[in-house]
Amino acid sequence: MAKKNKKNPHSMSFLDHLEELRWHLIRATIAVMTAGVIAFIAKEFVFDVLIFGPKKPDFPTYKALCNLSKYLGLDESLCFKELPFSVQSRKVAGQFSVHIWTSITAGFIIAFPYVIYEFWKFIAPAMYDNEKKYSKGFIIICSFLFFLGVLFGYYVITPLSINFLGGYQVSKEVLNEFDIDSYIALVRASVIACGLIFELPVVMFFLTKIGLVTPEFLRKYRKFALVIVLILSAIITPPDIASQVIVAIPILILYEISIFISKAVIKKQNKKLQKQSK
Repeated sequence: MAKKNKKNPHSMSFLDHLEELRWHLIRATIAVMTAGVIAFIAKEFVFDVLIFGPKKPDFPTYKALCNLSKYLGLDESLCFKELPFSVQSRKVAGQFSVHIWTSITAGFIIAFPYVIYEFWKFIAPAMYDNEKKYSKGFIIICSFLFFLGVLFGYYVITPLSINFLGGYQVSKEVLNEFDIDSYIALVRASVIACGLIFELPVVMFFLTKIGLVTPEFLRKYRKFALVIVLILSAIITPPDIASQVIVAIPILILYEISIFISKAVIKKQNKKLQKQSK
């Protein structure tokens, strides 16, 4: 029996495209849920080591800050002996619910390369053959930037936020006893937000490809981008200048990299147009 030929993307109707997208989303969801099941089983590692790691004084970030404090001769002012707060659950099904949603979040992070792969498979048929050959590079770069952002969020943003907010008191009469939902929401937001923010160069690449962004546009509005970055840093970090600067620096570097990428895309497109006009 002859194999059924795959549909030509140029002859597919809108409903056919929706059907194709549905199957890509289903496969991506299955990958996320499978990775989530693994995270669900590895409960002790996910919670005791990863989630509550930034709550412990021996967390690598705190050790690095302590060593930096000693090196600069600041009398261990950046050394943290104990974080003065506790985490508790105030709902009957609170811990089980947190276990489920944390596993799904971990599943998304673990399965991110496959999710990007499914996204690429959906848009690839509309691309030229010479563009399709970069698919492996696209998946690797997207995954690398995402995981780099996740690590930055986990080892920089999360401990800074937890240390500041966990030790902040308006009065000694008020004890910091955080609900587990609130604590994990902080960790999750820091990690996922940074992972997505680090995808900025990839986003700029595609915006340049479709003509919505140019290097001149990015340079012209660099000052406005700086303001937006500082506002974004203020949202995802504690309200102190040092934390905001630490977050703003890598984002600004990514913005400059995006300008370089946009310039390279425009240059390549111009060369292609010159060859076609000859």
